[in-house]
Amino acid sequence: MAKQDLGLDANDKKARNILEELNGSAPEQISAPASESTEPEEIIIEEYEENLREYKDDNVKDTTDVNEYTADDIQVLEGLEAVRRRPGMYIGTTSSRGLHHLVYEIVDNSVDEALAGYCTHIEVTIHRDNSVSVRDNGRGIPVGINHKTGKSALEVVFTILHAGGKFGGGGYKVSGGLHGVGASVVNALSVWLKAEVRQDGRVYAIEFARGAITKPLAQVGVCPEEDTGTRVTFLADPEVFQETTVYEYDVLKQRLREMAFLTKALRITLRDERVEEGEKLREQSFHYDGGIKEFVSYINRSKTPAYEDIMYFEGTKNNVYVEVAMQHNDGYNESEYGFVNNINTPEGGMHIMGFHNALTKTFNDYARKNKIIKENEQNLSGDDIREGLTAIVSIKIEDPQFEGQTKQKLGNIEARGATDSIVSEQLTYYLEQHPAVAKAICEKSIMAQRAREAARRARDLTRRKSALDGLALPGKLADCSDKNPKNCEIFLVEGDSAGGSAKTARSRATQAILPLRGKILNVEKAREERIYGNEEIKAMITAFGTGIHKDFDISKLRYDKIIIMTDADVDGAHIDTLMLTFLYRFMPELIRQGHVYLAMPPLYKLEKNRKTWYCYSDEELNRVLNEVGRDQNNHIQRYKGLGEMDPEQLWDTTMNPETRILKRVGINEEDEAEIDLTFTTLMGDQVEPRREFIEENAKFVQNLDI
Repeated sequence: MAKQDLGLDANDKKARNILEELNGSAPEQISAPASESTEPEEIIIEEYEENLREYKDDNVKDTTDVNEYTADDIQVLEGLEAVRRRPGMYIGTTSSRGLHHLVYEIVDNSVDEALAGYCTHIEVTIHRDNSVSVRDNGRGIPVGINHKTGKSALEVVFTILHAGGKFGGGGYKVSGGLHGVGASVVNALSVWLKAEVRQDGRVYAIEFARGAITKPLAQVGVCPEEDTGTRVTFLADPEVFQETTVYEYDVLKQRLREMAFLTKALRITLRDERVEEGEKLREQSFHYDGGIKEFVSYINRSKTPAYEDIMYFEGTKNNVYVEVAMQHNDGYNESEYGFVNNINTPEGGMHIMGFHNALTKTFNDYARKNKIIKENEQNLSGDDIREGLTAIVSIKIEDPQFEGQTKQKLGNIEARGATDSIVSEQLTYYLEQHPAVAKAICEKSIMAQRAREAARRARDLTRRKSALDGLALPGKLADCSDKNPKNCEIFLVEGDSAGGSAKTARSRATQAILPLRGKILNVEKAREERIYGNEEIKAMITAFGTGIHKDFDISKLRYDKIIIMTDADVDGAHIDTLMLTFLYRFMPELIRQGHVYLAMPPLYKLEKNRKTWYCYSDEELNRVLNEVGRDQNNHIQRYKGLGEMDPEQLWDTTMNPETRILKRVGINEEDEAEIDLTFTTLMGDQVEPRREFIEENAKFVQNLDI
């Protein structure tokens, strides 16, 4: 029974006593009744006393039936308690990814200030204790009283879910973040949080511990009138983030760089104070006057552009601000990224559909008009035009409607029309002004169209052969007998020797073996027709059953686990990389949905006094040697390859589900631009970016074969 429903005089002592029993404590204020009662006060009190007795009688739990499910079994989590109880609902995961998400949420609030035109610099600092500070030079979170709650606006922002300047009014026209829950969620999941606001020449501060106020809002100093902004410092709670509370500098760097690209002229500085005594702080600043044009240039830096210009279009239609930057390169893979209010939308949505429509229509109209496509020839498809395209589509919209809680797809229909209209109009004008670029793109698209037709013929031929010969699966595949994909796994094994051992060692019911000869084709610079012409890749495609690219259908996957099993040396690592490049470029959903694994064969076998230990690293070998003693009775074998193991050893160490170690390969969709760049750098044609990557990362190498 709610307090305001009783309609009692707040000054009546007997009424207050009843309220205390019903609500646990006397309220500070009780609303007046909606209408005046004509009954005597004593009768009203007697009625509520009777109601109170009935309420208590009804709510005494009957413990005779422990399986009884009543209304009182429903829990109501108040305030930020829900966030602490179910953090995954708010930040997705409590792993390292969720930990870093806390930083992004606070930074998003500062970026909203930049989008509104009031912030030019954001500083992010990782302190020695792994607490993080985010400071901006925006207007500062308001500190005045919010009349709906009777609390300061600063307190409301950090303690009440779905409270902030993003729900109408004059706060923000566009904003990112977690629909206004970001600051309060970070507060709930932190051991402590301190917010400091500089506003009107005064400095205000408030402090919290696990979401509860420990120091109420107070003025703690003065500052120059022009010195404004907000500084939030917090320490993630190890009770929530049990996997790790240590931030990775490079992970934050990638995300903050992306934010700077998307917010033209905003400077974001990242500083890491976790250095040894005497060392310089690690610090980088990201500032791009060119915005998303520089983003395209950054992604294409390991590729060869098909033309010099980066096309850039912007405009506003139906209250949707659209920004697009694009450039083709000589590769065959499309790198396209959509953003809504600076939020990545990996599944696309209406803004991407509008962009695709504009590209396809405009290029076909141009090619027809200029006789590049003859009257009797078919139109170019969107895939043909987007081959080798790097594009950033960034829109700002007042009320974004995302499909799904993780905001992966935009649903606003007006975004499609606005993007289509602005890109069509400005791209048409650009092509007329730059005929050489237009011709180069059209000719590249026509070549892609011919290659696509050749790939289709090769694919159809493969299907016809399979149907005629009755060989639906490659001959060298040793398949498993269980037909339920959930129970099955396939090992992609390097070499015939290891493949033979694996076939002998496996569990025939659930484990399939596909031996691969040598290193597969580097698909980073290959079109589909070459893919279908490569025997090793063709065998994998047929074995998996899903098809590739546009034909991909994960419901046809024949194995729940695809396990890449190679030697634990440099050649094995290279083969792993080639295989992952193929899967990422042509079957990325297998990785996204967690079906791809790397086997971890041991590096060493240690025998002593008829006992055997398998060690998977130098550190593990040293630890075992320290335990068993270092003497002449130790027999250590360094495995150079899987072929050196007999079937029993291979089963025990690498294939037995009870004892093996597997690494699951995953994709953090927030970092797909960086993943794309890494594959291009390592597997593409450009040597210089690869040399720079090796020089930057050489210090992290642990095992090097020379």
